[in-house]
Amino acid sequence: MRLRTGIVRPERSSGKWAALLLVCLTVSLFLLVYPVYVIRPFRHQGATELAVALTVMRFRPIAIGAAVVLAAIAAVQYWSARSSLWRRTLVAMTAAATFACAALSRINIYEKMFYPVGRPEFIAASTSNLNGAEKVLAIRAGGAVRAYPIRSISYHHIVNDRLGGVAIAATY
Repeated sequence: MRLRTGIVRPERSSGKWAALLLVCLTVSLFLLVYPVYVIRPFRHQGATELAVALTVMRFRPIAIGAAVVLAAIAAVQYWSARSSLWRRTLVAMTAAATFACAALSRINIYEKMFYPVGRPEFIAASTSNLNGAEKVLAIRAGGAVRAYPIRSISYHHIVNDRLGGVAIAATY
């Protein structure tokens, strides 16, 4: 008859914590990347995927907060299981990546991408390189007329300007 001891192997007990840590990293990476992937310029966005991206953005702070807390718990539990140094280092790096995803998700990437044009420069229509099919926003105010090529403002989506003494915001 064999006696069994109560010793638990670190590899077996730490495996569930490593798996939880990987799930936390995957979830936080998805929460960070998916909305940016869907809501990027010059790409058709389907109604369903846009709705999913906006839902992800709405619940992202709660979900990524839970992922960070669980990742911290998993990293501490794995670390205390007395694994090898390289495994502990890998777990620490995975937890740090999860925390980094959480920090990056707090940045509004759309404000960085689509900042308004504050002082547009204009040239005469006769000297421009616009072709006949080019789409423009044409505005007439106070007797003055301007055209804002969509191609030029596509990454800004808004131009703050003064036209005929009137402050305007040209957008699409």
